[in-house]
Amino acid sequence: MYRQIEKGSSLFSEDYLNWIIEKANGALNKTPMSITDAVSNQSPGNEHDFYSNGDYWWPNPDAEDGLPYIRRDGESNPDNFFSHRKILRCMRTNVAHLTAGYLLTGKELFAKKAVDFLTTFFLEKTTRMNPHLRYAQAIPGVCTGRGTGIIDTLHLVDIPMAIRILQSSSALSNEILVALKQWFKDYLNWMNTHHYGLDERKATNNHSVCWYVQAASFATLVEDQEMLRFCREQYKLNLIPNQMAADGSFPRELTRTKPYSYSIFVLDNMVTLTHLLTRPKENLWEFQLEDGRGIQKGLAFLFPYLQDKSKWPYPDDVEHFDGWPARVPSLLLAGRALQKQEYMDLWNRLNIEPVNPEVRRNIAIRQPILWIQ
Repeated sequence: MYRQIEKGSSLFSEDYLNWIIEKANGALNKTPMSITDAVSNQSPGNEHDFYSNGDYWWPNPDAEDGLPYIRRDGESNPDNFFSHRKILRCMRTNVAHLTAGYLLTGKELFAKKAVDFLTTFFLEKTTRMNPHLRYAQAIPGVCTGRGTGIIDTLHLVDIPMAIRILQSSSALSNEILVALKQWFKDYLNWMNTHHYGLDERKATNNHSVCWYVQAASFATLVEDQEMLRFCREQYKLNLIPNQMAADGSFPRELTRTKPYSYSIFVLDNMVTLTHLLTRPKENLWEFQLEDGRGIQKGLAFLFPYLQDKSKWPYPDDVEHFDGWPARVPSLLLAGRALQKQEYMDLWNRLNIEPVNPEVRRNIAIRQPILWIQ
């Protein structure tokens, strides 16, 4: 028997709820991890500084030392340093599973383990991650970090939702809660003041969308109403007008070498942003420009190709095309908000646990049940 998760809820199948408990039980046996568990000799920072390389950058075949790296769009270099990314995502996944288990059952052992993961990664002096991304998506021989690297922390958007639910547990003391909020406040401040963050905020594709998703999630946790107001303003004045075409597509994603996955990715995050920013007096699910562009137009464009990929009228992705579509949270969040049963039905039918690593990396929310409580 599960605790009531939403009054009158019929959103979730018994299979899905059982899957949550299975994953939560599995996470109980996992050891909390931190970026201090892996060190790159290329990083100019210390062991507490997140480091990664850009995905599509490869050694220069014309140089003996391979420098400077050259770009091959859409082709991920498996030899680049991605350990910190993987550790961050693994931490997020375990916290999400454990918190979802606590939400369903009320069992304190799930909450306690989730808090252990959080304190190890964010707070403990010997293992904590510093709240900045100065060295993310570095390119050997070119730069030690870039604004585009801020997308590497996209998976942290699940953490504020988990913290909100864990506040009902005795495992999350007020001291830990205050310290976690301070970490996210510091990181949000860095994102919004460092030139890397300002560059990323001004991007004209999915990167700026992901900046705003993170900013809105973290601002919700730390109750930064000014940042939330700014995000709503930019949603209406910048993101929808400058990135969405009249038919609801995102042209800058369609021109990439992986147009299908990028179209799914950007819409998934636009839906997440719509969910985060909507308020009773500011319903962004209903927002549209004079020509009809808005989140509903974006969903109407892509949904038929999620139902039946064979109808996709654009080129296949150069990599990982077979892994899509998967159970992206946008279908659940939008289906619930817009009362579109067909969206929720497709969410329930699609693969809940894709094995393709790139597909998993491109789904920012691991446990959408945390987002609708």
